[in-house]
Amino acid sequence: MADFERVLKTNVTGVFLGIKHAARVMIPARGGTIISTARLTRNAAAELGQFGIRVNCLSPYALATPLARKFIGIDDDDVLETAMNSFANLKAVTLKTEDVANAALYLASDEGRYISGHNLFIDGGFSVQNPTFQMFQYPDS
Repeated sequence: MADFERVLKTNVTGVFLGIKHAARVMIPARGGTIISTARLTRNAAAELGQFGIRVNCLSPYALATPLARKFIGIDDDDVLETAMNSFANLKAVTLKTEDVANAALYLASDEGRYISGHNLFIDGGFSVQNPTFQMFQYPDS
């Protein structure tokens, strides 16, 4: 339960407080960009758009992070990435933290100036693949 509460505090409470305090500085400046990884994005985008503040969300696929290693119980990044890649839709590439950072940089940049209220999936198409997690066997192609 303690691990679950820590994840909730990080992924929900932390995001909410981050948006709250960032908006407090951005509203007087009449602009800014907030990037979150939580569902609060759409509401925050609707509320803060009138002040020129863009709010977007990143939804990455699984990453071999310290929290993921502890949660899954695998300490070796290569073993963990192999396990995660077995369920991934996009093969021959592994999602790295730099990929998520680059997506955030794009959303925060001038190139992303008219993107707000968007959930950018960085999941190699995982969110659009068969939701059965490939439980059915298909004939070899």
